[in-house]
Amino acid sequence: MKSRNLATISLVVMACGFLITLFLPDNIPFELLRGGFEAGLVGGIADWFAVTALFRHPLGLKIPHTSLLLKSRDKIVQSLISAMENELLNKASIENKLRGIRIIRLAGGLLTRFMSRKKVRAEILEQVSTFVLRLPVEQAVPYLQKTAAEYIREAELGGAADTIATRLMNDGKDVAALDYALEGVSGWTARPETRAMLGKLASEKLAEVKLGGLKGMAFQAFVGFMDADMLGEMLQGMLQSGIRDFREEDNPYREQIIREIRVALFQLVNDETKISSLKEWAVNGVQGEEATAFLQKQLEVVRSKAIAMLEEDRVSGGRKLFSLYGLLARRVSKETELIQGWEERIRASLIALVEANHYRIGVLVKENLDQMDDDSLVNMLEEKVGKDLQWIRVNGAVCGFVVGLVLTVIQLI
Repeated sequence: MKSRNLATISLVVMACGFLITLFLPDNIPFELLRGGFEAGLVGGIADWFAVTALFRHPLGLKIPHTSLLLKSRDKIVQSLISAMENELLNKASIENKLRGIRIIRLAGGLLTRFMSRKKVRAEILEQVSTFVLRLPVEQAVPYLQKTAAEYIREAELGGAADTIATRLMNDGKDVAALDYALEGVSGWTARPETRAMLGKLASEKLAEVKLGGLKGMAFQAFVGFMDADMLGEMLQGMLQSGIRDFREEDNPYREQIIREIRVALFQLVNDETKISSLKEWAVNGVQGEEATAFLQKQLEVVRSKAIAMLEEDRVSGGRKLFSLYGLLARRVSKETELIQGWEERIRASLIALVEANHYRIGVLVKENLDQMDDDSLVNMLEEKVGKDLQWIRVNGAVCGFVVGLVLTVIQLI
């Protein structure tokens, strides 16, 4: 039963009791009851008037000093704001509470419980897959090309190339390159078609030679004696013999060629003109249509693989995602100093936020109360404190009844 109904019932009981006792015989028991119900009725009516006068005008009559809450609305609002700002939610209490909270550990625990749910991991992976699928990779290509071109233009290729060349020579890569080239040439010269080509070429060039006198006669005799096959075989043998000599480590010609290669290489890496030309060539290549198509294709491939990997993990319940989270969490938990630093920075930021916006608590309370009309405010206050106030009415009626009995007894004595 609601307290308001109970208070009304108590007042009705006192009124009915008093009316009934008016028509009963005048003897001591009935006089006691009449005195008790009369005093209870007076006490109940007085307390009803007092409680009602707090919220509204009793019976709609604008009696002075009634509807006290509405008349003192501004004072009540300011009291509420003051209580919220200075007592219930003052700056010091909020700051002390923040200093007692281990923010990183609390956040980590909440995140771990969150990530331990299979449904949550699947949802995260699905959202990430959707995000990756919607990424406009074609818009990233010009940015990548621009970044690569700027890097090439600003890069100090001369110093880097000199370092690389020195490292290659120290590791003997120039010698290895020469041996590789000689091996390739040796294989090429050993082919029958190479021998035929050399013979044909030599025969054609010898036919073009014009000499007179005895030298001419001798030369013509030699050319007439040597056919294309013989010339090709002779040249093939000479080339293979020369290559074998060059592959011997103590061959002086080999050392001379290696020195020439090294000199030419260092001249190349220190030639600013050629380095600039190389840069320009690289920039043009990076910004060309072929590079654009290549980059876009590679980004699409990367996206497809990423989506496939995410989908595979989603189907398996996000095990890889949780393993990755666990690995990161364990790694971070070992960084005590780092965590402490984060704690201090976050706490300092929160305290600064509280100090800068603490006044907004009062502003928010005032705005919410100002939005309420008088009836809404009265109803809200009655819902919050009306129950206890209605018991005042009940107690007034009961106490009045008891006092009435005592006073009647005194009158009878």
